[in-house]
Amino acid sequence: MKVTVCELHDNLEEFEEDWPTLVAHVKNEKSDLLLLPEMPFYPWMADTDQVDFQIWKDAVLAHEKWMPSFHSLEGIIIIGTRPIFKSGSHFNEGFTWNQETGFTDVHTKYYLPNEQGFWEATWYDRGEKNFSTIILHNVCIGFLICTELWFTEHARDYAKQGIQLLLCPRASLFSSVEKWLLAGRVAAIMSGAYCLSSNRRGYSKHGVKFGGKGWIIEPENGEILGTTSPENPFFTLEIDLKVADNAKKTYPRDVLE
Repeated sequence: MKVTVCELHDNLEEFEEDWPTLVAHVKNEKSDLLLLPEMPFYPWMADTDQVDFQIWKDAVLAHEKWMPSFHSLEGIIIIGTRPIFKSGSHFNEGFTWNQETGFTDVHTKYYLPNEQGFWEATWYDRGEKNFSTIILHNVCIGFLICTELWFTEHARDYAKQGIQLLLCPRASLFSSVEKWLLAGRVAAIMSGAYCLSSNRRGYSKHGVKFGGKGWIIEPENGEILGTTSPENPFFTLEIDLKVADNAKKTYPRDVLE
């Protein structure tokens, strides 16, 4: 299976230049799966604690506007998150998309930070505490959206569910890139799954500097197989899902509780 991670600009003008280049890369590499950053199709809203739900509506519309472009990537699984308004609440929702079935809502973000530059609990609501896997094209997939990566009990639980891919869309800081990589390595080891992450890059409107550095990490020892960079913002790799299956049989995944 070929998988692609990326880093995409927060600024819309720069994003509009990123997107066709990413599409061309994915087609050229004949990727099977593309992971996008957290809510990628609109500038980061939660960099201020001054909530404006017109901005939220604009973000929802922006994601709806960009999503028809997925059809140019026929045959590819696309995964990310998007802002939604549902039953009177605002959520950051993880989704999967493919040509045959369209969108599937998978998981609403549960762990929400509330601090300088990341006022997420102020901007939107906590989703259900549901960390279940889904099966897509015979691949067992689970979500940990950004901050959720630090709640390692869910990675361990995903291992019990037979996960093969652990997907982590992010909007995280440049200053903490190495710390996030450590979290990704631990999550890959604990889940016995390939950990994939894509992140925003550049600056938000209120000066948050995003770190980029998407990654692909293998499941047995948490080895970093590759990362993105400003010079190479897209990274594609062929992975063997049997490695994830076999990792469940070795330490520390095989320890009885």
